[in-house]
Amino acid sequence: MKVTLLVVGKTTDEHIDTLIQAYQKRLTHYLPFTLQVVPELKNTKSLTAEQQKQAEGEMIMRAITPSTDLILLDEHGKEYRSIEFADYLQKRMSSGRDVVFVVGGPYGFADAVYQRANGKISLSKMTFSHQMVRLFFVEQLYRAMTILRGEPYHHE
Repeated sequence: MKVTLLVVGKTTDEHIDTLIQAYQKRLTHYLPFTLQVVPELKNTKSLTAEQQKQAEGEMIMRAITPSTDLILLDEHGKEYRSIEFADYLQKRMSSGRDVVFVVGGPYGFADAVYQRANGKISLSKMTFSHQMVRLFFVEQLYRAMTILRGEPYHHE
């Protein structure tokens, strides 16, 4: 199983980007992991929120394959404790299908992306910047892999 984190726009904060890269490097010891960036839209002031979601949705849909499990990081998704997320990943890995987790743009996802999704996960009831969500997700993915291997990173 290959895991991809698909995000809209580059990580602009260099400190957050450095931390994301550190977790990406750690993850390579456990599974094939990629952080894939779809370009941020330009001239968004002339677009409505709906038009922006549609344009981003088209880019997201082009970035995935029909056989990919698409999981949205969405405020209305299911929340997991870290151990539960590890179990969730274990079940996904046993299916053998590649999984793409997606962080959308500032207005969420287009209806077509919601319809295509195989699931939704929420990292918290709180709202975080899209930059921070990337970091939190890769850390939780790393944590889940250490839990599955019985390594001492996670303390319960």
